[in-house]
Amino acid sequence: MSPRVLSLIASVSLLALIALCVLWEGWLAPLRPGGSWMMLKAVPLLPAVFGILRGKRYTYQWMSMLVLLYFTEGVLRASDPGLTGVLALIEVALSVVLFFATMLYARNTAPSRQNKPV
Repeated sequence: MSPRVLSLIASVSLLALIALCVLWEGWLAPLRPGGSWMMLKAVPLLPAVFGILRGKRYTYQWMSMLVLLYFTEGVLRASDPGLTGVLALIEVALSVVLFFATMLYARNTAPSRQNKPV
């Protein structure tokens, strides 16, 4: 896959993950009625937005590690009843897509891979 396609996939999945975190803990299925401070879990994702959108390789590298925390949270909360479990599975799916997109982008744009046939 080309770096341009991987960048688009990573951008969309990152923005979707941020939106999911805020909506989930703010309105859809918060830990406490009326919303919870857990929506702040989206804050660590915000510094990556501009780096991902601009194609900064270093941002892709550290985002591939950070997103594993969201994967872990989704796996742990997937067995919760009701909407929380469904939202957790969506979080798992988005984090897996984001992980592979960032990892493959960082791999494909490595200086050692430039000017080599694929």
